[in-house]
Amino acid sequence: MDIKKVVQNVYDKVKGIDDKGNLASYIPELGNVNPDFFGVHISTIDHLNFGVGNSSDKFSIQSIVKVLSLIMAYRLLGEELWNRVKVEPSGTAFNSLIQLEVENGIPRNPFINAGALVIADILISNLRYPKEDFLNFVKKLSNSKEIRYSERIATSEKNVGYRNAALCNLIKSFGNIENNPSEVLDFYFNLCSLEMSCEDLSNLFLFLANDGFTLGDKQQILTRSQTKRINALMQTCGFYDESGEFAFKVGLPGKSGVGGGIVAVHPKQYAIAVWSPKLNEKGNSYKGVRFLEEFTTETELSIF
Repeated sequence: MDIKKVVQNVYDKVKGIDDKGNLASYIPELGNVNPDFFGVHISTIDHLNFGVGNSSDKFSIQSIVKVLSLIMAYRLLGEELWNRVKVEPSGTAFNSLIQLEVENGIPRNPFINAGALVIADILISNLRYPKEDFLNFVKKLSNSKEIRYSERIATSEKNVGYRNAALCNLIKSFGNIENNPSEVLDFYFNLCSLEMSCEDLSNLFLFLANDGFTLGDKQQILTRSQTKRINALMQTCGFYDESGEFAFKVGLPGKSGVGGGIVAVHPKQYAIAVWSPKLNEKGNSYKGVRFLEEFTTETELSIF
């Protein structure tokens, strides 16, 4: 199979459809992105790298970063991590307070906002310089020195982040946040502002398709068991309350962000990243989901 040809053909097909999504304008800076941007990049275990469209343009990866912060926390705490955050799909909105109240401040999973705030708190407690140490970790994983936080986007999120502040303070009231909520929120907003390209993302996430080992220098980032668990969480919880439908249509573990990015992994095969800023009603990239559905249908390369 000519993967490059399939990627190009599916890209051309999806690029021409009527995009029914909307920009994430509730974060002001994300509402200023060109809605017509559309990029795809695939990286495979056998060293194929191919991108089309805006695949090398950097964008705010938003909630995709939650996978990376989780991986770093998992490396630090091991299985003890799951005492602070659970591994079940939420079935509610990603910023819901109701479930958190009922379940005594233990977030349902690390990919909803409450769970990501607990992960941010864990990193603050275990890293000497959280922002710098995390950024260096991501740069090393991606083999790119050009990855940066966006102060502009982090400030924009902070200015409207009242619900995240409510979540963080509620968790603090249950004793599941150790640090000052303002410090946790500042770190969290910076994490979500991280800017990467489809090419960066697909290359970085490839170790999750390779039993936890980076492809180039064979560095072990996670054990095989840990890698399996991260992929399982992406499969069941990676797309807010559309995770089941994504599994049904696409059949890959992955993670989306409201910046319009999606990264997905096929164990033993490839990692693929898509970016199109306009979102469907569930907060996932409209064209991104369509591309991945068409791609796995055409190639018959899903985990099912």
